[in-house]
Amino acid sequence: MSDRTHSSPPRRIFIDKQSPKAFHALVQVSETVRATASEAGLDRTTVELINLRVSQLNGCAYCLDAHTRAALRAGESPQRLGILSAWRDTGLFTPSERAALALAEATTDPVNAALQTSAYEAARQVLSEDQISAAIWVAVTINAFNRVSVMSKHPVPPLHDK
Repeated sequence: MSDRTHSSPPRRIFIDKQSPKAFHALVQVSETVRATASEAGLDRTTVELINLRVSQLNGCAYCLDAHTRAALRAGESPQRLGILSAWRDTGLFTPSERAALALAEATTDPVNAALQTSAYEAARQVLSEDQISAAIWVAVTINAFNRVSVMSKHPVPPLHDK
């Protein structure tokens, strides 16, 4: 038997810690995007729904944990958070939230041209151009953070609030 059979996987580099200037720049982009979303009239719960849906699609446990807590602080309901992955199958999301979620999914799956076309058509019915742009920027930014956390294997810290 080779030593490889019994060895543990290599430790991941926390790229945010290894390259702090690059990570700080990403944080600054995120802060600018959050302000842009607010100025465009996207409320904080919609921003967090985008963050969560993209993180679901990317399988980013760290960001799912962080943005679930942020959504709850922003006033989002546990029920809507619990069914977010099936948002199309419920009437619990507003037309503007649905449009923002569709844009987020299209941004996360950039090779799906039909999804992009459909998302844009739906968004143009209920969102302003500033809101469309802001929703896409939120999705772009959380996609970047998802890649940082997934590639770094950031652990999800246990909550001690019980």
